[in-house]
Amino acid sequence: MQFQYFEKQIVKVTKLELPGEATQLKMAPIERLLELKKVAREKQTAKKAGVMALFYPSQNFETHLILILRKTYKGVHSAQVGFPGGKLEPGDASLKEAALRETEEEVGVPSQTISVLKELTEIYIPPSNFFVQPYLGITSIPPQFIPQENEVEALIEVPLTHFMDDKILISKKLSTSYATNIDVPAFMLNGHVVWGATAMMLSEVRELLKQLL
Repeated sequence: MQFQYFEKQIVKVTKLELPGEATQLKMAPIERLLELKKVAREKQTAKKAGVMALFYPSQNFETHLILILRKTYKGVHSAQVGFPGGKLEPGDASLKEAALRETEEEVGVPSQTISVLKELTEIYIPPSNFFVQPYLGITSIPPQFIPQENEVEALIEVPLTHFMDDKILISKKLSTSYATNIDVPAFMLNGHVVWGATAMMLSEVRELLKQLL
């Protein structure tokens, strides 16, 4: 899809109601997620992070979404696909600022070139005890991506037409921190299996775009 048309349509997202948790839960790897989210909110010990669902024009001005494959490391999100973004730091004025700062650090897109159009539905990630606030943003300039060497293994540039194709919806047997060898709902994007919190957030983004495109 040509970015010029996408850019004209996507600004209307500001007037849409969020599909919310119901849409996220379609891609949830466990049934107890809302219960765990409630407990975490009551305990008030969870950390906070902001991430960016960033759409942009490719060099031939087709609309794409940027995701990242994280490096392999000792941690719960090792070698997983996610959005650019990261935890709230003391110098950040807001979660939106954290998402913009981390997006610039991780993939090299200057924060001042990103228009943040909508705050999406917050999600809780039990294994890392994080509340994550996703944002929907666009940049009108074809980015010159610079992946952060110590954080990003690879950039995953997903064409919008691929992202909106229902054929990407799959079920995959995975071992998670919750259970071993279970069927988990996932997306297959550019050959990568995307599940868990990232898939849940992508589910809401897809639902919004279906109303506009």
